[in-house]
Amino acid sequence: MAENNQPVFTIEKLYVKDLSVEVPNAPAVYLERENPQINVQLRTDGKQVGEGIYEVVLTVTVSAKLAEDKTVFLVEVAQGGIFQIRNVPEGDLEPIMMIGCANILFPYARETVSDAVTRAGFQPVLLTPVNFEALYQARQQQAGQASAEPAAETPVQ
Repeated sequence: MAENNQPVFTIEKLYVKDLSVEVPNAPAVYLERENPQINVQLRTDGKQVGEGIYEVVLTVTVSAKLAEDKTVFLVEVAQGGIFQIRNVPEGDLEPIMMIGCANILFPYARETVSDAVTRAGFQPVLLTPVNFEALYQARQQQAGQASAEPAAETPVQ
């Protein structure tokens, strides 16, 4: 019976939850010779969807702009996964989702971004590997600093 309390972590399903590609300045932007500035933003969200079942969504937003702030393209991919996570301490659940699950989802999101950018008519964008543990720790520190700061006083009228 002791094995019923063993931690469980399995991937139930990986999928593209949302995909958006925008090329707002087409066709003129295809005639530009300047290399665009690439900006990448990441966000990871997780929630329980059933008993021991969690959905984790890694959202990757890639934008390319020219010097005069003209958007070349904007690609946003929400790569989702359904994971079975059981028999782990409550305090370990968030790091498992924000670090472990994000590490599993990232290669799929990376491939989808590259494919979408290529299909939009541009050179593929190859995202560099991400240290989700460092991102998680930085976010925890920011949250700790924000809660440690005294609340701003609001004048009462």
